[in-house]
Formats: sequence, structure tokens, C-alpha cells
Amino acid sequence: MNFNKRINYICFAVALGGLLFGFDTAVISGAISFVKTQFSLDTVAEGWMVSSGLLGSIIGVFATGIISDKIGRKKTIIVAAIMFLLSGFGCGFASSFTLLVIARMIGGIGVGMASVISPMYISEFAPADKRGRMVAYYQLAITLGILLAYLSNAYILSISDNGTSELLQQPWRGMFVVMCIPSLLFLLMLVKVPESPRWLVEINRQQEAQKILYTVRPKAAADKEFNDILHAKSRAKTTSVSLLHPSVRIPLIIGIVLAVLQQFSGINAIIYYGPNIFQSAGLDSSNALMFQVIIGTVNFLSTIIAIAYADKYGRKFLLKTGLTGIIISLILCGILFYTNHTQGYLLLVLMMLYIICFAFSIGPVTWIIINEIFPTHVRVKAVTVCTMALWIAVWLVGQFFPWLLEKAGPAFTFWAFAIFSLINLLFSLTVVKETKGKTLEEMDTAFVAPH
Repeated sequence: MNFNKRINYICFAVALGGLLFGFDTAVISGAISFVKTQFSLDTVAEGWMVSSGLLGSIIGVFATGIISDKIGRKKTIIVAAIMFLLSGFGCGFASSFTLLVIARMIGGIGVGMASVISPMYISEFAPADKRGRMVAYYQLAITLGILLAYLSNAYILSISDNGTSELLQQPWRGMFVVMCIPSLLFLLMLVKVPESPRWLVEINRQQEAQKILYTVRPKAAADKEFNDILHAKSRAKTTSVSLLHPSVRIPLIIGIVLAVLQQFSGINAIIYYGPNIFQSAGLDSSNALMFQVIIGTVNFLSTIIAIAYADKYGRKFLLKTGLTGIIISLILCGILFYTNHTQGYLLLVLMMLYIICFAFSIGPVTWIIINEIFPTHVRVKAVTVCTMALWIAVWLVGQFFPWLLEKAGPAFTFWAFAIFSLINLLFSLTVVKETKGKTLEEMDTAFVAPH
């Protein structure tokens, strides 16, 4: 049996949840101006249009924390895929702003569920020496989804003038409907994905768990991993560890802080409002959209760096290198806006530097760390708390970024993001522990003493 092929298929299929996450995140950047015109939205309503999906994500994260341990990882992922599909149709055919917001919230629920369960599922399946790379598949899928949304938006916009159907006369509708295509692909690929062996052991279905492990590992490795899982479970029963236990408290703080500061670096502000930022720099709307496609491509390609080096050089090396570049690029972007030197290509170059540094560092590494530092018996609850913190941070940025851009100006907005990134760098250097090469069961003792 080709174990590598099998494990790669499983991790790739589940990572498609990230593609839909990215698509849902980015599709709004092309649609928002049309929706704003059609429904006569003011700044507050525009912010609500964006953040309604994010509010749905918070609900989805909370729901996953409740249902994943009860119905299993696989069924939870399938529910998320169905939510994506319903949202694509609902947004595309919404007859009012209220229905559009409801459909966005349904999609957000799917995004929130996928953001918890997809990388966690991958971390539970991946071999220890390849876990960083395979969890990074999820971030790669997010960036691919963002890129596909940009390309899809640009294509629909290019054919909308000649369209006779309502979907083409109102291009924002077509932009949303396209999401149904990857949603259906996601559902189809999940058919051949097995349940998580670690969850099966937790609910005392050891025989099924062992059988699945034999399909993804050589027998000796599968037996060792199965015994490690059983021993970890028996330890959990005797120590009665909860989220408040000292052994979980430190990784929980690390996970929450990394999740929040990842978003306070400003990544989603640039994804959501990229065309607006470029237009405020003096570029016309068609060029602004083209630059978004360029940024999406750079984002996707740069994430491959994390896949190549997360398990080789470690998580901390990628964090400190990427955050240094992020801080420098944000400060310089702020200076360009402050001195009104935003014409030409320097702004685009600096934004690409920012995207490159984000894409190989805090983008994927945050997801990797969050999904590998907790013991199995509290993993769903702990990852849910960290991911909830991330989505609240995303919601805050989405809700208040238009206001901040309007009141404080882009220069101070970029500098604020730089300050949060500096805090992240200091935190990563002093508090975050290196986790490369450790099995999930070894994480139980990884935070007892500093490394």
C-alpha cells in the first residue's frame, strides 16, 4: 500500500475546507462595491456586510466545539461543506440585503467550522515529522481560495457587460454563485476520507481506530502510534486534565495570543479592502483589481515556503523571520501614505513583501502551532477557544477597518498593524516553544519547562 499517497489524499481533501475559507474571505473584495451600490449601503452597513460572515464564523467555531466530540471529525467537516454550498446559492440569488446577510452568515458558519476542524483533523492524521508541512496545506488552500476568488471576480467582471442573465447583469451575484463549484468538489472528496483514529479511541472504538491507522502507516509505526494514543488516554483519565489545568494553561495562552495577533497584523484588511486601498493610492478600479490578483498569486506561492521549511527549520525560525519583514513593510507603507508618495509601484512592492512574509510565517505557522500543542482529550475545546479568539479578531478588523481608514487615515492604520506585529515578534521570541518533530502525545510534557 502506498501510505504517502493515501495520507496526502486525506490531508489534501480535508484542506479544501481552507480553500472555501479563503474563497469566502476574498470574494467580498470584488462584490462589495456592487452590493453597496445596489442596496445603497452606508459605511456602517458596508462593515456589517463584511462582518456578518465573520459573525457566522464565530457561531461556527462555537458549534464545532460542541458537536465535533459528539458526531466525529468527518461528519463535522461534511456539515461545514454543506453550509458553504447553501451560502453560495443563497448569496447569489438573494432578493434583499437582509437575505444576503443571512446567506453570508450561513457561509460564515461553514468557514468557522472548517477553520477548527480541518487543520485539527490534519494534525491528528499527519506523521510527526511531516505535520508542519501537512497542516500548512490548509493555509495553502486558504491562499488558493483567495486567488481563485480574485480570478473569478475579475473574469465575471470582464463578461458582465455582455451578459443577458441577471447573474451577469449584477456581477456580484455570479461572484458568489461560483463558490458552489469548490463546495461540491469538497463534498465529493470527503467521501473517501476516514474518521480520525484519535477521536475513535476517545469514544472507545479502538478496533476501528487501529484498522484506519494500518491504512496510513506501516504496521510497526501504526502499532506504536496506537499504543501512544492509548497511553495518552489512560494518563488523561488519571490526571483529569481540563482547560484550566497548568499543563494546558501555557499552550492555551500561546494559542490565543498567536491567533489574535495574526489577525491584528492586518492581513484580512488588505484582503477585504485591497481595491479600496489601491484606489486611495490613485489607481483606477481595473488596475486595483489586477493588483489584487498579483497579491493573491504571491500569497499562494509564498505559502509553499512554509510547506518546505516548517519541519526543517522549525516554527520559531519562520515566525521571527516573517514578522521582521512584516513590521518593516507595514512601517514603510505607512510612511508612503503619510508623505503622499503612493503613486507608482513602490506601494505594491511593499504590500507584496508584507504578503510574502505573512504567507510563510504567521499565516500557516499559527494554524500549525494551535493544532499541535494540546493533548487529544482537550484538543477540540482548546482549539475552539483559540480559533474563536482568531475569529473575534477577524470580526473586529472587518468591522472597524473602514472606520479606522476613514477617521485615522491609512498611514496610522498601517502603523497600528506594525505595532501589533512587533508585540507578536517579541512574544514569539520569548514565550512560544519549538514543536517540530514532536508527536502529538509528546506535547503533553512540551510546556512543562522552557525550551
